[in-house]
Amino acid sequence: MNQTVFAPWDDPAEKPLIRFENVTKRFGEFVAIDDLTLDIFEKEFFALLGPSGCGKTTMMRMLAGFETPTEGRIELAGQDIAPVPPNKRAVNMMFQSYALFPHLSVYENIAFGLRRGDMPKNDIDDRVGEMLKLTRLEKFARRKPHQISGGQRQRVALARSLAKAPKLLLLDEPLGALDAKLRQATQFELMDIQEKTGTTFVIVTHDQEEAMTVASRVAVMDEGRVMQVATPERIYEAPSSVYVADFIGDVNIVGGSTKPAGAGQYHVHWAEGQAPFMAASDRAFSDGQACHLAVRPEKIAISAERPSDAENAVQGTVLDIAYLGNLSTYHVELPGGQIIKAQTANTQRISRRSFTWEDPVWVSWTATAGVLLEQ
Repeated sequence: MNQTVFAPWDDPAEKPLIRFENVTKRFGEFVAIDDLTLDIFEKEFFALLGPSGCGKTTMMRMLAGFETPTEGRIELAGQDIAPVPPNKRAVNMMFQSYALFPHLSVYENIAFGLRRGDMPKNDIDDRVGEMLKLTRLEKFARRKPHQISGGQRQRVALARSLAKAPKLLLLDEPLGALDAKLRQATQFELMDIQEKTGTTFVIVTHDQEEAMTVASRVAVMDEGRVMQVATPERIYEAPSSVYVADFIGDVNIVGGSTKPAGAGQYHVHWAEGQAPFMAASDRAFSDGQACHLAVRPEKIAISAERPSDAENAVQGTVLDIAYLGNLSTYHVELPGGQIIKAQTANTQRISRRSFTWEDPVWVSWTATAGVLLEQ
């Protein structure tokens, strides 16, 4: 089996399938997309992630042809797509509502677009058969949408969107209507189908876990701008700003100022009368520069005694405990009111917790556990 890592974005010779070049989109005075430049490569499963109103759906609508950029250009396979009408683009869009025809069977829903495209009848049969097989709906071909479950309707919508073999499939919050367990199962199905078809998927979601699960790369957006584009792992472990660190997963952010302490090492002064924290950073910070130290709760240990070998250790009081089944999160208040979340895995069935409310505890982490951020 070929174990090469799929990372066309790291190869300067690779040409992107989609290129946004200095794209701005205004609705009257409102700037929905602000001078956006972004490349998406063939066969990527690309996620646009951000809060409501950050511009992700506007980007998708521009790709589909429902909106045109106010400034800049969008290319698909090297060609400016602005003059190409939506029905002539090699792009398909799957809507959150699925928009299935209630009076048509599953088979007819999938065949609908093919029939309008002058495909010979036996080719339509073959193609719909392939799509039914791909989405595991063969048994339901004759049923109407109201006779199948939400997850199955979602797969019909997907099969219909893929039937015409688009170069690019846009998915707008495609799992929004499904319950949590079904969402998870469907995420893996989507990844599987995307891999089998080799179609480039661009998904819009405000669900960070979903983006992290399905995507090859994630673009974290805020107010019409892309804050960071990277693989899920890089976004989580090496966020470029406090906004990104805070948007993805749970994080502790400690404000302070830096003092260089050797090659790539810094002291972070965070509270009057408290020993500074140690942090490692590839980015250069100057003496006295304002900074934010971001540390994930699972990288913070909690103990009754001060750990002898910890690079960063500080004593605080247990303020709150969240029990999440597989994990417990302790909220520990430090001197000066800063609250630090520390997470421990619950490997055994709990008879009693090691710590309880109001207990004095030590929280500790290594110099490399945190990320030092400027903004």
